[in-house]
Amino acid sequence: MNYYGNKVSKLIEELTKLPTIGGKSAQRLAFYIINMPKENALSLANSIIDARENIKYCPICCNITDSDSCIICSNPKRDDSLIMVVEEPKDMVAYEKTKEYKGLYHILHGAISPMQDITAQDIKIKELLNRLKDDKVKEVIIATNPKIEGEATALYIARLIKPLGIKVSRIAHGVPVGGDLEYVDDVTLSRALQGRQPL
Repeated sequence: MNYYGNKVSKLIEELTKLPTIGGKSAQRLAFYIINMPKENALSLANSIIDARENIKYCPICCNITDSDSCIICSNPKRDDSLIMVVEEPKDMVAYEKTKEYKGLYHILHGAISPMQDITAQDIKIKELLNRLKDDKVKEVIIATNPKIEGEATALYIARLIKPLGIKVSRIAHGVPVGGDLEYVDDVTLSRALQGRQPL
């Protein structure tokens, strides 16, 4: 039953489409937005539209950016002989927070998952292989999440890279199995990076 009128109900419905937002959370957010000062609500709406229309993939690492290339790839101080492969931009941010890693990244935007019909062609593996044609890259660190999908993706990528004569390593499993890198503490991430093993 529509208790709040069509416009509020529509707002609640749209908010429930966001990840981890259930009906009650969506209702709370909707009422928070409705009670915001008009200029704040407009600023929120404009930020969503602006991000959606102006964010693109970095042509080098596939990170999201609003520039020609992302802040990491455009930094000349980064070690371009080292590429860390992660599933999502938030995983890259988790590693950046450790301040331990000085190389470049490659964002896959997912992991191979037959259960969800996600194949190697659906994520940014082809773009990674194109980057490896440059003789600068000496090591690829695979830092996919330690779940079944992440492990399958890591093994698949390793099989493609090894014949190229480039060192392939996997982050050590100080990262808990079944966890997301986004939620792992900085010390654990640092140890996992330092303890990486060849694949």
